[in-house]
Amino acid sequence: MTVAHRDGLALHFDCHGTTETLTLLNRHRFQASFPQVVAANGNAHDAADSPIWRRMNEFSHHGRTLPRSRFRVYRAIDLPVGEMQTGKHLPARSRESPADEYLEQAFIEKGLLLSRLIMVSNRVTLPAGVAAAGGLAVAISDVLRERSGVWFGWSGKISNRRSASPSVTTEAGVTYATVDLSEADHLAYYSSYANGTLWPLLHYRLGLIAFDHLAFDGYLKVNRNMAARLAALLQPDDVIWIHDYHLIPLGAALRDLGVSNPIGFFLHTPFPVAEVFCSLPRHEILLQAFGAYDLIGVQTPTDARSLASSMERVAVTPPGFGRRNRILPLPIGIDTANFAELARQGVRSADTSRLKSSLAGRDLIIGADRLDYSKALPNRFAAIAVLLTDWPETRSSFTYLQITPPSRSEVPEYQRLRRELESAAGRVNGKFAECDWTPIRYVNRTTPRSKLAGYLRIARVGLITPFRDGMNLVAKEFVAAQDPADPGVLVLSKFAGAAYEMNSALLVNPYDTHEIALAVRNALKMPLLERRKRWELMMDALQRNTVATWRDAFLRALTEAARPAISQPEPRVA
Repeated sequence: MTVAHRDGLALHFDCHGTTETLTLLNRHRFQASFPQVVAANGNAHDAADSPIWRRMNEFSHHGRTLPRSRFRVYRAIDLPVGEMQTGKHLPARSRESPADEYLEQAFIEKGLLLSRLIMVSNRVTLPAGVAAAGGLAVAISDVLRERSGVWFGWSGKISNRRSASPSVTTEAGVTYATVDLSEADHLAYYSSYANGTLWPLLHYRLGLIAFDHLAFDGYLKVNRNMAARLAALLQPDDVIWIHDYHLIPLGAALRDLGVSNPIGFFLHTPFPVAEVFCSLPRHEILLQAFGAYDLIGVQTPTDARSLASSMERVAVTPPGFGRRNRILPLPIGIDTANFAELARQGVRSADTSRLKSSLAGRDLIIGADRLDYSKALPNRFAAIAVLLTDWPETRSSFTYLQITPPSRSEVPEYQRLRRELESAAGRVNGKFAECDWTPIRYVNRTTPRSKLAGYLRIARVGLITPFRDGMNLVAKEFVAAQDPADPGVLVLSKFAGAAYEMNSALLVNPYDTHEIALAVRNALKMPLLERRKRWELMMDALQRNTVATWRDAFLRALTEAARPAISQPEPRVA
C-alpha cells in the first residue's frame, strides 16, 4: 500500500481482551477522520475491520473520547516512513522500552485519550451548588466528570487555622479540593488587590484603583501558597486550566516549583490597552507571570491584541520546555439549548404570569446585572429619563425592570453605588409616575435563573449597556430566551465582549444617554420582520458557539500550544 508522507505511529495494546498492533497513518488527517489501520504484519484493512478501532470509534465518533481506563498500553514504536510495512531498522529504544506515557501522550495529541483535567478558579462550586449554578459551572463539571478531573480553589471560607493540604471530597468522579484563607490573606489577596486594584484597572476605571504594595505582596503570597498545595495533587500528564484575574501569578508559581504540565489560563474580564495596564505599579511582575502559560484565552480580538502588546513591552519569557506562549481570542458561550428550554418552561410559571399581568399590556424592558460600577446602571436610569422627556408618547407604554443582585456589599464604592441607584430610581419615578404606573422597577436581590429566564422571554427589550464587560452572558441569555415567532430586541453596549458576536443587536455607546434612549425607542417600535431577522442572526451565533464548544476549543488549543516548538517567537495572537 502507499504510505502518506507523514511517519506513522505503531501502537500495541490490549482492549477488553483483544490484543493487536496498529499503525496509524497520516497524523494530520487522523485528527479529522479515521484513516486506514495497518496490522503488524503489514496487511492493510479499514478501521471498520479492527475490533479495537471499532471500540475507539464508539467513543470518538461524536466528539467523545476514550477514558484512560478503557485500555491498557503495552508498548508503542515510532516507525519512519518506508519502514512501516517491513519493521526493519527500528531504533533500539523502541524495541523494549516501556511506553505507557509515550502512547498516552500520542493519543492525547490526537484527541482520542484525554489527560486528567485540573480546573482552578478563585471559588469552587461544590457539588450541591452546581445544579443551581450558571452554565459555566455546569460545563466545567461536565468535562471534569468526563476526565475524572479535579476542581481546585478557595472554599469561600475564612479561617485562621493553617492546613498544609487542601480539603478534598469526591463525588460523581470529580475531586473537589479547596483551601481556606486567613482573614489577613483574604483582605490582601481578594478584597484589596484582586477587587480593589485589578478589577477597576481591567475595566478602565483608573480613578477607582487603590494600589497598596502590601496588598500586592499578599496577592502573590496567596498564589504561591495555592500553587504549593495544588502541586502536591498533580500527576505527570495532568492538564491545568486556571481561570481569571485572581490567579494570574499561579502558573508562574507552579513553574517555580518545577511543574512542566501544560497550563492554560482564561481571562474572563476585558484586558485594557497597554498604556492603561502599564500604569499599574509593578505591572512587570504580572506580565511576566502570563509568560508561564502555554495558552492564554481572552474574550475578544481586542483583548488579545492589548495583552500581546503589553507583554511585548516587558519581553515576557515563554513557558520553557521548548514551548511557546500563545494568546487566543475565544469568546465564552452559554448552554443555548438548555437556557432556551428554561425560558419556554419559565414563561408558564406563576411568577412570570404575575409579572405579565402586572404590566397591564405594557411592553417590558429588562436589565439584569449584578451591582457593579462597570455596568453603567446610573447612565441606564438616566437614559430612561431622557426617553420619557424627549419622546413623551412613550410614557405609560412600558415598564423597565432592573434586577440587580447585591455584590461586594462590604466595599464602600458599592455601598455608594447602591444608594445612588436607589436615589436615581426614586427621582425618575417621582417625576414621571402616574397613579397606575411607574417607569422603573428596581429589584436589589438575587433572582433564580429559572425565574429570570421566564422574565427575559416576555421582554420586548433587553437593556444591557455596561461601560466595559468581558463578555456579558445575560445579553446572550436574553437572545436565547426569546420566542422565535415574536422575539424582543437587544440594546447592547458596544464595549461589551458580546457585541463581537451579537452585532445584530442595537449597539450603543453606554456613555451617551441620548443614544441609549433613542435605541430603546427604536426597539419598542421595531417591526416584527426586522426583529425576527436580527434575532435569527444572533441565535445562529449562539448555537454555533456554546459554552461546551468554547470549553472544548480551549482544551484542544491548549494541547496544541503545549507541544514543543522549534523556535521561541514573541507572544503571538492566534
